[in-house]
Amino acid sequence: MSPETRSQAIAAAVILVGAGLVIYFLPTIVLGIGEFSPALGFIVGAALLLGFFAIFWLRARYQRRK
Repeated sequence: MSPETRSQAIAAAVILVGAGLVIYFLPTIVLGIGEFSPALGFIVGAALLLGFFAIFWLRARYQRRK
């Protein structure tokens, strides 16, 4: 495994673990915010889920430029 490949694998693992934690706690976060405003709870939940895909999209764009 080359150093570049190892770096990419570590970065992907860190992103997946971080996203896993967010998704694990997502119901608690959304319900907590939803008590204040259901619409805001929906927006925050959608933003957190879309953020997972946005991170990989941005990383792919960065890697293409490199």
